[in-house]
Amino acid sequence: MTQLNSIGLNVRKSEVLAEKLNELLADYSIFYQNVRGYHWNIKGDKFFELHDKFQELYENLFIKIDDVAERIRTLGHTPNHQFSVYQKEAKIKESNEVSDGVKDVKDILESLKIIIILQREILDLSADADDEGTNALMSDYISEQEKLVWMYTAYLK
Repeated sequence: MTQLNSIGLNVRKSEVLAEKLNELLADYSIFYQNVRGYHWNIKGDKFFELHDKFQELYENLFIKIDDVAERIRTLGHTPNHQFSVYQKEAKIKESNEVSDGVKDVKDILESLKIIIILQREILDLSADADDEGTNALMSDYISEQEKLVWMYTAYLK
C-alpha cells in the first residue's frame, strides 16, 4: 500500500520533490545575493536603469525563496538554510565581478537558464506525483522567467 503524507501525496515522491526544491532553493539564494551585488555595485552610463531593474529582480527572488522554502515545508520536509550548503549544491556560483552592467545581465541570463531547466525538471516530477501545488508554482515561475529572458536578451542587442 502506498503511504501518503498529510496533504495526500506519495511520501517517496514528495521526498524526491523536496530534494529538488532544496536544490532550487540553493540556486535561488545564490542568484539573489549575486543580483544584490549587481544592484549595489553597478557603474556606468546604464546605472539608473540597471540599478532599478536589479532591485526589482532581487525583490522578486526574495519572494520566490520564501515560496520555495514554504513549499518544502508543505511537503513535510525541511528547507536548507545554510549558505555553506547552498554553495555546495547550487549550480549557480557566486559572482566576483559585479559592476559591469553587460556582464551582470549575461550572468542573470545564465542563472535564469539554470533555474528554468531545474524548474522544468521539478514540473515533471510534480506532475508525476499529482502535486498540483508545486506544479502551479513551477509553471508560474517558468512563464514569468521566460519573459525575463526575452527582455534581458533584448537589452543586450
